[in-house]
Amino acid sequence: MDLLEVRKKMKIKKPNFVRQCFNKKPRLSKTGYRKAKGIDSKMRLNLRGHLKKISIGYKSPVEVRGLSRDGFVMVNISSIKQLEGIDKKKQGVIISSAVGMKKRVEIIKKAKELGIIVLNFKNAEEHLKKIEEKILEMRKTKEQKKQEHEKKLKENEKAAEKKGKEEKKELENVLSDEEKKEAEKKEQDKLLTKKE
Repeated sequence: MDLLEVRKKMKIKKPNFVRQCFNKKPRLSKTGYRKAKGIDSKMRLNLRGHLKKISIGYKSPVEVRGLSRDGFVMVNISSIKQLEGIDKKKQGVIISSAVGMKKRVEIIKKAKELGIIVLNFKNAEEHLKKIEEKILEMRKTKEQKKQEHEKKLKENEKAAEKKGKEEKKELENVLSDEEKKEAEKKEQDKLLTKKE
């Protein structure tokens, strides 16, 4: 029997290893495991009907340990250059989560050309289509935002011009009022000088 199938059957029977009393104390997470150390701990004593603790018997066979479901050695990749030294018969590629969409598309296409399996995705072609659709949507939204931004700028310029014109008119009115007052003062000064 194939060791990968053996591992699959073992994993079906394998329990979820959780921390003791995780269901009683909300501060304890379900994922974080700690060894049970209490004197009366039923988990530590391996009593029937209580949570299982981690032990060697649950390990998968050595030959297939750390391999993917298809039996490939998993290699983490973040650039196209790293694809060069990969053996397509034994190794499979996992694209790093830090890689952006554009680079990811390039890496998937290059891997397809070289005949290397990408383990991140069940169907790389469907994933490529989804990514390309997303990129198209992003470009459309970007163009729309750009157009809206340009419209706003034009509106702001028009509003600024109107405001500037209004301010000029107000200044002219204020100046004309001041000029009138100055003219009146001069006339009064002339009258006063004549009287003297």
